[in-house]
Amino acid sequence: MAERRHPDWIKVRAPVSPEYFRTRSILSELKLHTVCQEACCPNIGECFSHRTATFMLMGDVCTRNCPYCAVAHGKVRPLDPDEPRRIARAVAELGLRHVVVTSVDRDDLPDGGAGHFAATARAIKSASPEARVEVLVPDFQGSAASVDAVVESPIDIYNHNVETVPSLYRKARPGGQYPRSLEVLRHAKEHARAIGREVLTKTGVMLGLGEERAELLEVMRDLRAIECDILTLGQYLRPSRDHLPVERYVTPEEFAELKREGQAMGFRHVESAPLVRSSYHAWEHVA
Repeated sequence: MAERRHPDWIKVRAPVSPEYFRTRSILSELKLHTVCQEACCPNIGECFSHRTATFMLMGDVCTRNCPYCAVAHGKVRPLDPDEPRRIARAVAELGLRHVVVTSVDRDDLPDGGAGHFAATARAIKSASPEARVEVLVPDFQGSAASVDAVVESPIDIYNHNVETVPSLYRKARPGGQYPRSLEVLRHAKEHARAIGREVLTKTGVMLGLGEERAELLEVMRDLRAIECDILTLGQYLRPSRDHLPVERYVTPEEFAELKREGQAMGFRHVESAPLVRSSYHAWEHVA
């Protein structure tokens, strides 16, 4: 069966700007990974051209093997204790004012890598005090202590993606659990409040994996029930023939309608369009 072609609205320009090449050069020089590169993000040209990148901590190999994700799965390496310093240096050299830091899943670590996230946030704020720090974290296998460690570090946004609707978790996210992801977001908000900090919570959902609209809207209501502030909705794009196929291409008009639905539910910000990814235009989500 021939591979389905993308519709006309799934188009991006090839990266050619000087800022794109400068960003790529700095990341290479400092031996840093980005989800932009490892996950084959379609927005890499635009974001690198705006001197924006989503840093990926703890290597480029994941302990989980989600069938939608382009990040490699296999044997992981020990943590690099110098990585937080190098990321902070990159942030300073690029002059970033909004920094997104994510990671591979590291279920091999006792804290899931929470301490490494916290150390990175501290390093960034030390080098660039005015920069906002957004972390896009795994579920830490539901560890409240790990969530607390990240929330207590100098972050501004706690982002954890629910990724899809509950009925598709077994198919698309076998290492995750929908109730656990909700609890991670709920606990992050509650703990921040308990220690007197204002931390926004954020999540993202991929569309086109076979979800039903009614179930998607129910997920959105679940998120508002735990006071999630920011929601991103984007089209799932198959990284290769070895990954889950696209079941449906959601039209720009449908994305616009979902944005209106989310705004009516009370989300502080909804970023909803075919090429949206979790950190796409992240600096605008808190404007």
